[in-house]
Amino acid sequence: MPRKKLVIIGGGFAGLNVAKHADKTLYDVVVVDRNNYHSFPPLYYQVASSGLEPASISFPLRRELSRRCYHGCTFRMGTVCRIDTTGHKVYTQFEAIGYDILVVAAGTTNNFFGIKDLEKHVFTLKSTPEAIRCRNEILDRLERASICEDTEKRRRLLTFVVVGAGPTGVEIAGALGEMKRFVLKREYPSIQPSEMRVILAEGNDRVLRTMSRTGSVHAHKALAQLMVDVKLGKTMKSYSDGMVTFSDGETIASDTLIWTAGIRGVSFEFGGDVPEPAPGGRLKVDDFNAVEGVNDVFAIGDIALMQSDAYPNGHPQVAQVAIQQGRRLAANLNNPSARLPFVYRDKGSMATIGRNRAVVDMGRTHLHGRLAWLAWMFVHLLSLLGMRNKVVVLINWIWGYFTFSSGLRLLLRPDRYPLRSYWDK
Repeated sequence: MPRKKLVIIGGGFAGLNVAKHADKTLYDVVVVDRNNYHSFPPLYYQVASSGLEPASISFPLRRELSRRCYHGCTFRMGTVCRIDTTGHKVYTQFEAIGYDILVVAAGTTNNFFGIKDLEKHVFTLKSTPEAIRCRNEILDRLERASICEDTEKRRRLLTFVVVGAGPTGVEIAGALGEMKRFVLKREYPSIQPSEMRVILAEGNDRVLRTMSRTGSVHAHKALAQLMVDVKLGKTMKSYSDGMVTFSDGETIASDTLIWTAGIRGVSFEFGGDVPEPAPGGRLKVDDFNAVEGVNDVFAIGDIALMQSDAYPNGHPQVAQVAIQQGRRLAANLNNPSARLPFVYRDKGSMATIGRNRAVVDMGRTHLHGRLAWLAWMFVHLLSLLGMRNKVVVLINWIWGYFTFSSGLRLLLRPDRYPLRSYWDK
């Protein structure tokens, strides 16, 4: 029997688990991604706060796919812009790729909720390049503020606003709080810690709303210890000319706004049969991750919306869901006659707020403080691809723990010239 062509869009946790566990005697597997590397989203905030270098949380996809368990897989770099469900083809900016079965595991991007021009003025943390850009701008603000004599301008430069108190927002706010508390005195002696403001704004009544109330309370206390000003019940209305405006009329002057308040599924143009629209730009799937409204197309991970009595709004958009859906889908594709519906096993959730500060929810068990922080470190180290990355990250964490220092606060920007078109047509 000729092998079918299984095309996977996305080289994240979900896509790689399908590629790894799919039967290569049945399928020719093709992984398509806009980057030639896999990155680890939970640690983007550490790149943005100069805690880790970008290479430590990224791993080349071609090297990963060269492992024995992936033999039979090929990689194609490109951004998928159109999916023809009738002709069974996906189109990137470079080529058209035919498929027999398509798995969409493209993940999510930022959601700005229709706020005009917000994307042009805020900093985001949904990719490694975005984290590098955020790091550069944070360091730029500190360098400029250290020599600025204009009081008003200096205050704007040293005011950092984070919108959205989910795990990413809490973690980047905590990292900025640690810089304020431990780094400024030593590396920026002309800046007083009291001059730097870190503000975390959240529209709900507590931080980390997806976690337990106990975890939220401990996270709030940890943020306060790091001198982070937490503002609850604050919905942002607009941001322009360096002025943050909330729906209640309050304004904050800041040149740096980090947006972590919302995500939506990566969008595609569909030709032929079109999937049913779903909230948040996600693709609505059945219990077997088949996209409703089209044939031979599956969706897994953050972009998939599988509704059930236990999860009426879909599963949480976290790595464990992506990993488990990838493995279950691969098993179903390997043996369609014995396929099983996806059932999520919740292994808990966690967030860190800096050195010795973290919260962990595992069923009825709630941890906080140093024990939770050690658990967070252990889980995230195991989740990184590549032994080199694991070792480098562990060494960086140990060094930073004992010295409160980092050699990564380097303001590196690419030169503009000569201009290159690279792969653009």
